[in-house]
Amino acid sequence: MTEEHSEFPSNGRAGIVAIVGRTNVGKSTLVNHLLGEKVSIVSDTVQTTRNLIRAILTEERGQIVFLDTPGVHKAQGELGKNLNKAARSAVQGVDAILLVLDGSSKPELEDDGWFRRLCREEVPCIIALNKSDRGRNFAGAYQELWKAIKAEKESNQEPVWASVSALQGEGMADLLGTLFEYTPVGPPLFPDDILTDYPRKLNIADVIREKYFHRLEQELPHAVAVWVEDIIEEEKKWTVDVSVMVERHSQKGIVIGDKGRLIKWVREQAEKELYEMYGVRFKLNLWVTVEKNWRKNFWILKKLGYA
Repeated sequence: MTEEHSEFPSNGRAGIVAIVGRTNVGKSTLVNHLLGEKVSIVSDTVQTTRNLIRAILTEERGQIVFLDTPGVHKAQGELGKNLNKAARSAVQGVDAILLVLDGSSKPELEDDGWFRRLCREEVPCIIALNKSDRGRNFAGAYQELWKAIKAEKESNQEPVWASVSALQGEGMADLLGTLFEYTPVGPPLFPDDILTDYPRKLNIADVIREKYFHRLEQELPHAVAVWVEDIIEEEKKWTVDVSVMVERHSQKGIVIGDKGRLIKWVREQAEKELYEMYGVRFKLNLWVTVEKNWRKNFWILKKLGYA
């Protein structure tokens, strides 16, 4: 996943921006739009993003490394707790924080929590009210909540507010300009032909998992995990052995589908998208396995990168 860029300017800016917020506010869609490439999977399901993903934008103004974090949500079980912990810790050691809110809905408890966290931060903070294309605007409610929490915490933090639609692109150019303004001058942190340092195995697994998220009911996707066992790289084709894990035997038939139709669809869609990403044809061998209560198993969570 690389892309050619112009030579890095001598006075260019370079820094790390953590993108945070509650789940389903559009963080991954925003990252993908800013880079002009798909580096994060997207769906309307909680826990879509399960790993910390570094997305690297290099252009004539400099380089920004975006940290796309899991969405904070009401956690159930070890997996949810680990994802929330990863999201909250991502703001440490960054140059700026971009908090993404759903401007088309009222503030929720997780938004209140992020406001309280930002009040303690000393780095620049930008608050993006996303989904401006939906017609409903709760900007006033968010700003009043911020004022109340800031007064309560006696904070000196003065965030920059922005209204955007990551899906339609509205306000995104101005948002990117603001982010570069708050990025320090310095040399690039990564080579200018890299879009992400996300491990290949995890990226392939995420693409496959995304396809399941688009087809399964709301509850089951949380019980599905994907692990790439092996990649055989040949000049014209990569063969990938993949384990699709579920928690119960009753779920195995669901992820396979009637007469294998669902797993076939997932394989075909994932092979197509991976070809577009890597420029080489893929053959995915998907095997469905039952790992009872894998979301509570520390060693499985560690292998998957969730612990």
